[in-house]
Amino acid sequence: MLIDCHAHVSAPAKLWAYKATLLAHRGSHGRGKVVISDDEIVDALNTPHMGKFGHLPYLKKNSIDKQCISPRPFQMMHSESPAKIIDWLHEEVNNVIYRQTQLFPDTFIGVAGLPQVAGRPIKDVLPELNRCVTELGFKGCLLNPDPYENGNQEAPGLGDEYWYPLYERLCELDVPAHIHSAGSRSERTPYSLHFINEETISVNHLLKSNVFDDFPNLKIICSHGGGAIPYQMGRFDSASMRGKGLRFREKVRKMYFDTVLYSEAALELLIKEIGADRLLFGAECPGVGSTHNPDTGRPFDDIKPYIDGFDWLADADRQAIYSKNSINVFNLA
Repeated sequence: MLIDCHAHVSAPAKLWAYKATLLAHRGSHGRGKVVISDDEIVDALNTPHMGKFGHLPYLKKNSIDKQCISPRPFQMMHSESPAKIIDWLHEEVNNVIYRQTQLFPDTFIGVAGLPQVAGRPIKDVLPELNRCVTELGFKGCLLNPDPYENGNQEAPGLGDEYWYPLYERLCELDVPAHIHSAGSRSERTPYSLHFINEETISVNHLLKSNVFDDFPNLKIICSHGGGAIPYQMGRFDSASMRGKGLRFREKVRKMYFDTVLYSEAALELLIKEIGADRLLFGAECPGVGSTHNPDTGRPFDDIKPYIDGFDWLADADRQAIYSKNSINVFNLA
């Protein structure tokens, strides 16, 4: 079985029109409602949006059996105001994801978006997290380390006690948080680059903190192969030798990482530096990688053939990456 732990919702345009309307009236016209039929949801999953094929056809083409779907992060406007429009949007997006999990229960697994409003206490996201997990059956959530979206203020690092109410609830619910920033207000740093920067900062800040001592059962997944962490492992590891306690490369094994990387060399480095037992297969299909790769003749996000071709990787480790680790982390058994 192949489980893609990192993917985002392909929704009817009506959902994003609802977002545009909220931004236009800033809540003065009330919450409103997204009215979408099941047929429209199915059509959106079969219509090409981010590549040559629709969402469901891409899964078949890339041999993906199950997929964790969450909101499209750049759409979630955590730095906007007032707070209520962010709350409303997240509830509507999570509802659409839930409906997809009901229409295709053998394919889709829900991962919640949290209504993280820049500057608001993190405890305010807990009601929506509770609803998604206990009522809608979601198996995890996204965690944006920068709700200011690369604006003129910085959020507390993920090792800060600001985040502790969320970590406590995640442990109580026994669901993982998947680190994934949202938009970027900077023209100099587009959101795709901001993702990588924030992932690198997040891992470094978490592993220099007491979070995993205070929450030993906390499950954190980092997107896009951990940003620069595997590539710069030697730098971080060397710095850690100046202090006491575990080396950085040992601490990093307190976390999990996905495989959303679109080159063979990058995937090889990730597996060798992090270890197969801490990796979850992710392709983010369809998404930024859903374009034709002239070097392989396949979409960039069709990464399974790379991992299949690593003759130095044991079959048990390959299967751990493909499904076993996701089953354990997301409690899918």
